[in-house]
Amino acid sequence: MGGHSHWATTKRHKASVDAKRGKVFTKIIREITIAARLGGGDPDGNPRLRLAILKAKDANMPGDNLKKAIQRGTGELPGVHYDEFQLEGYGPGGCALLIDITSDNRNRTVAEIRNIFTKQNCNMAEAGAVSWQFHKKGLLVVEKGKVDEDRLMTLALDAGAEDMKTDEKTYEVVTGTHEFEAVKKALADAKIETSLAEITFIPENYVKLDEKNAEQVLKLMDVLEDHDDVQKVHANFDIPEEIMEKVAAAG
Repeated sequence: MGGHSHWATTKRHKASVDAKRGKVFTKIIREITIAARLGGGDPDGNPRLRLAILKAKDANMPGDNLKKAIQRGTGELPGVHYDEFQLEGYGPGGCALLIDITSDNRNRTVAEIRNIFTKQNCNMAEAGAVSWQFHKKGLLVVEKGKVDEDRLMTLALDAGAEDMKTDEKTYEVVTGTHEFEAVKKALADAKIETSLAEITFIPENYVKLDEKNAEQVLKLMDVLEDHDDVQKVHANFDIPEEIMEKVAAAG
């Protein structure tokens, strides 16, 4: 199974340990503001806002912060105007990186991300050089032991999922972006707990990394995701479980 789910679930545990709550709030607030600006402040008619609000609640964000973020998006309160764009690059071992950005100053952010790549001995790529390798999908990750595989597959496919994959510790349910909410609801209604549920970019193919490149790419991911303007980093690296555990233990 690809590095995507390994990285996502590793980051989830790491985030809970690090408790970088202020930084997490900042990124969620930007997402809520943009979602409200583009689709209105009513979550019932705005799936992107609905998902962002769920993230805010998962992170225990105070209701007042959430409300103000929506109001800044709808223009009821003054606020900073953020642009959304993606940057692309190549990481250690030739893996592809697709970076979701929200910024109030595109030139500054691009320069700062380029500097991160340079310091990590990696390269930025031209627009389109990397993005063609990724497809926008819904992803739900369920830990093994939470549900029988056949039951999960039946529920997910009946609700509109495209595919289900499995690795040593998890099941990955992949959906189209429009079917994501229906599948998520079907699992919730069946009391099946997900460790991850998001709209993301899934790579067509994965690049398997050795221990040295794995250490370097995880460091790069950490530095990128620590940047205030980086909302999410998608990558096509595959780190075998035993190497991931070794690197995590060393870190």
